Amino acid sequence: MPTIRNRRDFLRDLGISAAAIPFVLNLPSLGFANQQARKKRMVVMFSPNGIVPKTFWPDEEGECFTLKESLSPLEPFRDRSLILHGISDKIRGDGDGHMRGIGCLLTGIELFPGNIQGGSDTPAGWSTGISIDQEIKNFLQARPETRTRFGSLELGVLVPERADTWTRMSYAGPNKPVAPIDDPYQLFNKLYGRMKDQESLRSVLDDLQADLQKVRSVVSAEDARLLDEHQTLVRELEQELSASANVDMGHAVPELEPGVREDNDNMPQISKMNIDMLVSSFANDFARVATMQYTNSVGGARMRWLGVDEGHHELSHHEDSKTESQEKLTKINKWFCEQLAYLAKRLSETPEPGGEGSLLDNTLLIWTNELGKGNSHTMDNIPFVLVGGGLDFQMGRSLKYKRVPHNRLLLSLAHGFGHEITKFGNPDFCGDGPLTGLT
Repeated sequence: MPTIRNRRDFLRDLGISAAAIPFVLNLPSLGFANQQARKKRMVVMFSPNGIVPKTFWPDEEGECFTLKESLSPLEPFRDRSLILHGISDKIRGDGDGHMRGIGCLLTGIELFPGNIQGGSDTPAGWSTGISIDQEIKNFLQARPETRTRFGSLELGVLVPERADTWTRMSYAGPNKPVAPIDDPYQLFNKLYGRMKDQESLRSVLDDLQADLQKVRSVVSAEDARLLDEHQTLVRELEQELSASANVDMGHAVPELEPGVREDNDNMPQISKMNIDMLVSSFANDFARVATMQYTNSVGGARMRWLGVDEGHHELSHHEDSKTESQEKLTKINKWFCEQLAYLAKRLSETPEPGGEGSLLDNTLLIWTNELGKGNSHTMDNIPFVLVGGGLDFQMGRSLKYKRVPHNRLLLSLAHGFGHEITKFGNPDFCGDGPLTGLT
């Protein structure tokens, strides 16, 4: 049975090209993937500008709770969801609420002083620390039994091209923001290669049929089925990309802030394509950690497909007394929740290759925001909605805390992977250790 070390020799001896590697990395009978231990995965999904508390948070605590309008798409996953109220981002220092909200969300530590002027009197720069997704990635990549091709994937949907504190939530270290990939063509090329641009898009499978047939001859029947399923998914992704090549997704929209590369009205399509590719990457063990960032802090998408013509950030500043604005914001957050539910559905219907259950059974999804409420810019009650079974938390509950520092939740995520660090981010907010009540 081939090992990771002699993978290249095995492929050479079999007579297949390196282009076939993405299709064989996770076939258990080839022994390329680490099948002995259960895989654990995590996805952090970000949406901006706070939420509408009265249409978001369950009134009840415990196992018997009602999902309100914003969270109603999670009804099929109620028993696999964990809704955390009362988690607060207590990081202060330089930068306005939106800047600190996204820049400190996954790092749990202050921003550097800088020259990016926000809505406060103190400009700021990048974060002074690594983000929890990259911390966990480094932990997994340092161990041969959990190392994967990419380690982590950073995805986006309508993230501006410009690089500033409002547009980055993932950090490889101090002053090292990680740019998300929000172009589906670029993401497909990263995962499968052989595509220069959308005009020259052609199937990566057409040139690999002979190679993949050779692989089928040496793998188990179950692996042959997995290989067929992978090819089918890639073919479907190619068809979707080809169909969208005729849609103008390569220009900025005047009413959006400068630098937005994709067309505002194609946001649902871009979301679906990137989610589908994320699921494919997990099924083939390309990575076990991912982030999915929708727009950016202060994101101004206009969700016309929901009947909302105003920009998201503009609406989030309206007073609570403006009923129509509150209803529109609820529609927006419900749409984001629908994206989370679609990701959960796709993972739940994808069997765990070489393991038990589905990908969702082994993946924790975390939906969060830079603010608890948009018009007050509070960082109390930051929404954290968890779905899935990846870290063995006790799901199917609504929990209410009292202004607990979010650093403790970040510690819990690390511990869920076996990375038992005692501090993360600003140590002043880690004193009580990982968040209690999750397991």
